[in-house]
Amino acid sequence: MALKVRSGQTFLFVGDSITDCGRRGPAAPFGDGYVRQTIDLVRARYPQRDIHFINEGIGGNTVLDLQNRWTDDVLRHEPDWLSVKIGINDLHQHLGGGPITPAVFETAYREILTRAVTCCRPKLLLIDPFYMSTDTAPASFRTKVLSILPEYLRVVHRMAREFGATSVRTHERFARQLRYRPSDIFCGEPVHPNLSGHMIIAHGVLDALDW
Repeated sequence: MALKVRSGQTFLFVGDSITDCGRRGPAAPFGDGYVRQTIDLVRARYPQRDIHFINEGIGGNTVLDLQNRWTDDVLRHEPDWLSVKIGINDLHQHLGGGPITPAVFETAYREILTRAVTCCRPKLLLIDPFYMSTDTAPASFRTKVLSILPEYLRVVHRMAREFGATSVRTHERFARQLRYRPSDIFCGEPVHPNLSGHMIIAHGVLDALDW
């Protein structure tokens, strides 16, 4: 298989802290997470490809935050490829009494993708929110997150079908890993991966690109 991204194309990553991963600080401009790993592996295997990569992740973002900065941080770049990873902050806010229910999440997600397609028709990768926990205690917060996460996952998968996007199912990838090894191999807590966890995400993106 040959990498789907061609020379001269722009590939933009957007999302929350997992995408940001220090890209606005010492690890600028790509961060030190899955975005950097994806870029490094692509460059190592395809040195002849002149691809313009951009990371526009911002820690703490929800889909409403993406909506509010979509023109400046996404549309003005007119990307040929657009990777979106959002959802876990939305879910956490909802559990805390915030407004981003799965229905609100879906409406806003559909709106930003519609704007992207209308603007520049990028090829889309939609990366699942994930949660690295196997907790089953009835009263625990982690169990509550795992119980509602499928509603947000269904939204992302529905958007992938609706927009002809590639779905990068990271929650399933981590769930497979957790059958064989403990979660702290990949993450000190359920949300923010270490470098090993980021590599799982990077390989999901690379598989989607026929790396």
